[in-house]
Amino acid sequence: MSSTSVETPAASADANASVSREPQTPAEQGNGMPSGRRRVLMTVGAIVALLVVIFGTKWFLYARAHLGTDDAIVDADIVQVNSKIAERVEAIYTDTNKSVRKGQLLARLADRDELDRLHAAQAALSAAQAQANQASVGVNLTLSTQGAQVQQGQGGVGSARADILGAQANLSGAQAQLASARAQAHAADAAVPAAEASLVKARSDLRRTTQLVGEGAVAASQLDAVRAEAAGALAQYQQAQQNAKAADAAVNAAGDRYRAAQAGVESAQAALATAGGKLAESSTPFKVAAQQAQAAAAQAQVKNAKAALAQAQSAVAYTFVYAPSDGVIGEKNITIGQMVAVGQMLFAIVPLDKIYITANYKETQIAGMRPGQHVDIAVDAYKGEQFSGHVVAIGPATGSTFSIIPAQNATGNFVKVTQRIPVRIELDGPNPPQTPLRPGMNVVTNVKIR
Repeated sequence: MSSTSVETPAASADANASVSREPQTPAEQGNGMPSGRRRVLMTVGAIVALLVVIFGTKWFLYARAHLGTDDAIVDADIVQVNSKIAERVEAIYTDTNKSVRKGQLLARLADRDELDRLHAAQAALSAAQAQANQASVGVNLTLSTQGAQVQQGQGGVGSARADILGAQANLSGAQAQLASARAQAHAADAAVPAAEASLVKARSDLRRTTQLVGEGAVAASQLDAVRAEAAGALAQYQQAQQNAKAADAAVNAAGDRYRAAQAGVESAQAALATAGGKLAESSTPFKVAAQQAQAAAAQAQVKNAKAALAQAQSAVAYTFVYAPSDGVIGEKNITIGQMVAVGQMLFAIVPLDKIYITANYKETQIAGMRPGQHVDIAVDAYKGEQFSGHVVAIGPATGSTFSIIPAQNATGNFVKVTQRIPVRIELDGPNPPQTPLRPGMNVVTNVKIR
């Protein structure tokens, strides 16, 4: 009789265990790692996930509060030292990469020509000052002598007027004498015909009496009386003629005196005109004004000479080239014996103590930026170093606005490109001597806007 076997639960479990202990594939072996190792991996995964969450949250919060850009460089206001004169280089007292202080002598140019021009300018100034002094003395002399000349001219005018009055009085007297002489001459001329008539009558009486005496009709004594009368008439006639001639001579003399008096009046009038002219000349204000104009011109020449002297002194001073500020010589562009031109760059000084950062942010990033905001700065040259700064100013225009050929969007070939605006950032402290920032270094900036 066949027996029936009954499987117990324990036997069934053993059977399953025997089945599970059959050989497994490599994939099945990997999935079936020990539970301890699984716990380690899970713990590590949880830690990694926690770190990712922590640092991700921190990065998210930092990125949310900061705006960053890698389009940023260290910048500085590099000072160019240029020559103000055209001369030859005689000596150089510094070199590239050497630190210099403000006022330090960097180079010296030849100064022989400049000294010659300085001496010429000094001589020209001395000559101009001498001319100015002479012109000033001339003004004072004119002012002092003009009063005396005016007084002298006034005296001359008064004397000329007195001479005119005297000449006019003489003319009046001469005129009266001429009139009197003419009257006397007229009377003398009138007496001549009467005397002549008396003479004719006397001579007629003499002839008649002589005839009568010869005839014996008249006594001889009467003839003597008639002869005496005839002789007296002759004498009177001759005297009348002489008186007429003397009267004519007196008229001529009176006429000469009258004409001389007229000439005296005319001469006195001319003298008065001359004295008036001298008085007007001496009292004119234009004489002093002319001297003052000459003095002003001389003073202008002095100022011009002083300006020329100052230029010559400056040219001599320009032969000494000094550092205008502290810094480091970044470029030396001259050698001894070289001829430099006006405006040529001799040195370039980099002020490392006054560096700043120019960060070019996108136009979409600057809405929340303000001067004074904190900035985290990372420099490519110093990995792991963190610098601190702050926003100083935001540029008034985009960088493309100041380019040589700015965009002309109105021409029809417009392509919208996000523009960048320069933001100036300065360090919160001095330039670190251990990790100094130099112009041109690439940096990454993050501005804290929240």
